[in-house]
Amino acid sequence: MYDVKSKKAEEFISHEEILSTLEYAKANKNNRELIDRIIKKAEAMKGITHQEAAVLLECDMEDEIQRVYKLAKEIKQKFYGNRIVMFAPLYLSNYCVNGCVYCPYHLVNKHIPRKKLTQEQIRKEVIALQDMGHKRLALETGEDPVNNPIEYILESIDTIYSIKHKNGSIRRVNVNIAATTVENYRKLKEAGIGTYILLQETYHKENYEKLHPTGPKHDYAYHTEAMDRAMEGGIDDVGLGVLFGLNMYKYDFVGILMHAEHLEAAYGVGPHTISVPRIRPADDIDPNKFTNGISDEIFAKIVAILRIAVPYTGLIVSTRETKKSREKVLELGVSQISGGSRTNVGGYATEEPKEEDTSQFELEDRRTLDQVVNWLLALGHIPSFCTACYREGRTGDRFMSLVKSGQIANCCQPNALMTLKEYLEDYASPDTKIKGEALIQKELQAITNEKVRNITIERLGLIGLGQRDFRF
Repeated sequence: MYDVKSKKAEEFISHEEILSTLEYAKANKNNRELIDRIIKKAEAMKGITHQEAAVLLECDMEDEIQRVYKLAKEIKQKFYGNRIVMFAPLYLSNYCVNGCVYCPYHLVNKHIPRKKLTQEQIRKEVIALQDMGHKRLALETGEDPVNNPIEYILESIDTIYSIKHKNGSIRRVNVNIAATTVENYRKLKEAGIGTYILLQETYHKENYEKLHPTGPKHDYAYHTEAMDRAMEGGIDDVGLGVLFGLNMYKYDFVGILMHAEHLEAAYGVGPHTISVPRIRPADDIDPNKFTNGISDEIFAKIVAILRIAVPYTGLIVSTRETKKSREKVLELGVSQISGGSRTNVGGYATEEPKEEDTSQFELEDRRTLDQVVNWLLALGHIPSFCTACYREGRTGDRFMSLVKSGQIANCCQPNALMTLKEYLEDYASPDTKIKGEALIQKELQAITNEKVRNITIERLGLIGLGQRDFRF
């Protein structure tokens, strides 16, 4: 039985409800009157239901799809403006006890080198990331209670936050580790993490269990209910996601929206972010063996409708995607991207020999962070290194209320410009600096509060003189 407030995975992600939703969507794919009502409802920018979103996804009428794209762009602009938050993944360890058939870290893979960073190696990685200009990291590890216990994660977080190199500092550590206990989530919260991220891979229980044949991750309910335990442990910023290509995309699209609705109904706080990765080649992984891959066109449509359905949520696209694909979805709703990423253990401080490659997946976008920043500036976006909300306690329902009311722009716009100014002063190439300074002058006009604008201008000048870390 479907129950959006239930704490049981198979009740808030009801298989029967998803199948019913997909049937309804298919039956109404050409129902212009219904689609018009859904789009008009979405124009209020308060979101739409998983059933309504499924109808838009199923619709193949080009004029209606273009209406969806136009609205997605408008919603993105209202809630996030031109700002694009920058981050990088940091892989601590690829030891793993799971048997996930889509990941090269699976236990059966005996030829991939296994590595785990020491605290000194983490220090070198963080300095390398700081010297690129990053302020926000996402920690990644395989699931291994012996090699990657919670104590190791906590020590690593403490190490990362302690490192101040030149003008560099990591101001927000997000964590993407395996589902764990309420007690461990409480420890992560106390360690000062930002967002807890956990991808579901697929919401289809039978397929999920086939994709995870062995190891703790095989337990569908324990994995799917992880965000409930995280919330109970005090973590109110959580990030959802599926790995498109593993299962029928329409099923997982509905599933992720149902998960978002569950968090909103049960805790009053929807997901802080939603990630939309597509499966990529890796050490012993051939994506062609998975028959549910999606085209760039479908991918863009998914992003646009997610932006309409959950307007308050950050949408993340990583370097799994090509430059062309990322450019398209940046317009349609993406608000966070990675840049200069490495998906191998210890990949920032040293160049790994090919025969010792520990990458979790191949990158499509291999540009440096400065090249990505330059590209964003040329497109008119503001590369933002802001972490202010997390450090000012604007998380969970406090953050969501500001986003939903539109008031967050009073903080985000000036904070984005000030952190971009830091990047330009400390790390940018000459051409990037020229483009960035021009964009800052243009985007200052988007700060409608005169007092805030004047303070921002003053602080930009102080940043140019060497001061750092201002925030609203």
